[in-house]
Amino acid sequence: MLTAKNLERMIALEDKLRAEYQIQLDTKSAETESLIKEKEDQQAVIAKQLEQIKALSVEATGNKKTVQQNRELHQRCENLQEDIGTQKSRTKALQKDLAEERAEIKTLKQFDPARMKKNLDASKKKLSEKTTAADLLQKSLNGARAEKAELQRKVTELEAKLVEFESTDEVESSEEAEKAAA
Repeated sequence: MLTAKNLERMIALEDKLRAEYQIQLDTKSAETESLIKEKEDQQAVIAKQLEQIKALSVEATGNKKTVQQNRELHQRCENLQEDIGTQKSRTKALQKDLAEERAEIKTLKQFDPARMKKNLDASKKKLSEKTTAADLLQKSLNGARAEKAELQRKVTELEAKLVEFESTDEVESSEEAEKAAA
C-alpha cells in the first residue's frame, strides 16, 4: 500500500506541478513549435538561396568563360589589326616594287632582243649591200682614174705631137714663106 500511496502522491504532485507549470509548458511548447516552424522556413529560404547560389555560380562560371573568351577575342583582334597594318605596309612596298619592275620591263621592251636582232640582221644586210656597191664604185673609180691617167698621158703625148707638128708646120710655112718671098 505504501507504494500505492506513494504512487498517488506522485500523481497528485505531478498534477499539481502540471497545473502550475502547464501554462509555462504550453507557452514553451508554442515557442518551440514556432521556432521549429521558423527553422523550417529558414531552411526553406536557405535551400532556395542555395539553389540561387548554385544557379548564379553556374552563370558566374559561364560569365567567367565569356569574359575570358572576350579577352582572348580582343587579343586576337589586336593581333589581327597589327597583322593587317603590317600587311598593308608590305602591300604598299610590293606595289612600289611592282611599279619599278613594270617601268624596268617597259624600258627593256624598248630593247626587244628579237626586234633588235632583226634590225641588226637588216642593218648587216644593208651594210653588206652598201659595201658591195662601194667596192664596185671603188673599182669603177679606179678604172676611171686609170683610164683618165691613160687619156691624160695620151693628151699630153698628142699635145707634144701637136706642138711638134705645129713647130714643124711653122718651120715649113716659114720656109715656104721664105721660098715664096724669094
